[in-house]
Amino acid sequence: MGDVINFRKARKIAERSLHGGRAAVNRLRYGRTKAESNLQTARDAKAHHDLDQHRVDTGDER
Repeated sequence: MGDVINFRKARKIAERSLHGGRAAVNRLRYGRTKAESNLQTARDAKAHHDLDQHRVDTGDER
């Protein structure tokens, strides 16, 4: 005789494996690591700071 299979559990395991594979593909396609995100944020902040340092104040702001 074969093993007893709970079809509900088997269905849930199959769905998880399907969605897990799709999630892995999406992570590779669209995802960035936390280090990459932090590096981009730091670079943006530095560029904004550098741009503000080169701003010329003319005194005629309203």
